[in-house]
Amino acid sequence: MKNILISGGAGFIGSNLTKKLVSKGYNITILDNLSKQIHGKDQKSELYNSIKEISTFILGDVCNEEDWKKSLKGQDAVIHLAAETGTGQSMYEISRYNDVNILGTSHLLDFLANNKNSVKKLIIASSRSIYGEGKYKCENHGVVYPNDRIASNMMKGKFDLFCDVCGGELDLMPTDENSKIHPSSIYGITKQQQEQMILLMGKSLGIPAVALRYQNVYGPGQSLSNPYTGILSIFSTRMLNGNDIDIYEDGEESRDFVFIDDVVEATILALEKEEANHQIFNVGSGEATTVSQVANSLKSLYNSNANISIDGSFRLGDIRHNYADLNKIKNLLGFTAKFDFQTGISRFADWVKTQEVKEDKYKQSLNELKNKGLLK
Repeated sequence: MKNILISGGAGFIGSNLTKKLVSKGYNITILDNLSKQIHGKDQKSELYNSIKEISTFILGDVCNEEDWKKSLKGQDAVIHLAAETGTGQSMYEISRYNDVNILGTSHLLDFLANNKNSVKKLIIASSRSIYGEGKYKCENHGVVYPNDRIASNMMKGKFDLFCDVCGGELDLMPTDENSKIHPSSIYGITKQQQEQMILLMGKSLGIPAVALRYQNVYGPGQSLSNPYTGILSIFSTRMLNGNDIDIYEDGEESRDFVFIDDVVEATILALEKEEANHQIFNVGSGEATTVSQVANSLKSLYNSNANISIDGSFRLGDIRHNYADLNKIKNLLGFTAKFDFQTGISRFADWVKTQEVKEDKYKQSLNELKNKGLLK
């Protein structure tokens, strides 16, 4: 396979993946609409500039059947990254998330099912969000997957999860690929449907398909102007604008932050290895890092005077904890994350310092959540 189509290939993950694949001798075609939320008003972001000369770039939309038809000609594999990605935003822009993530994927599959093509592999960028809350252990009931947290409890500052059967305390465990699927946001639901459609139709059409459940991806090149997703970028832009940081809940909520280079490596392994065919893999660091750790690390790296406040507010659709069990991807594909969080965040901050300070639009995104009743 030499000819690879990457939908959303001008985005953060896609541009980094494109550069690596080109260096390995692949011919890359990119289908991307250069969303202003990611690439800015002039649509001439650093991300786009980094790939426009080394790939065949098609300015188009995954919701347009003709754009897929044009892009898929002569392709050996498709890496489907194009998606709307804001968890909070998905809770009030439901039609847009449904159209791009689900309908856009259906156009890809509809073409493959009804037209002669050369596609021999499909890779879908899935998400840890499809798990909802992660995997836990109850002393009395063993492994459990707790239901969504109750807003009335969170209003009282009770953010932790407890066993739904006995009410006992829970110990966090790494979430493996066989864990319960119960997304707690519209974004998570759309990613689950994308994954299911790609895997089902890949099997039906005889095209090996792979789903990669990315954790929280970060690193140099991440959009610093998108206030809806990417906590490291959001915090960085606020600090460099001289603004304070407001952390949701009690700051102890945690995520698995995975460095962009590790994500690119995992994706290429999924592309090149037959062992990946028709499989689902977590892609993460295997480490849980709290939001407070993120904020304080960035404050130190930027030598910032920003005040970090924790006021107990919370966002509907957010989860408490989730980090990846990586045993499957290690055993089948030989993947091991090479960047621990401190190394990765230091590299990210070094890159941010070289960038022009972007306008801070975070308050605008918060007001949207508040006006919709999604921020408490």
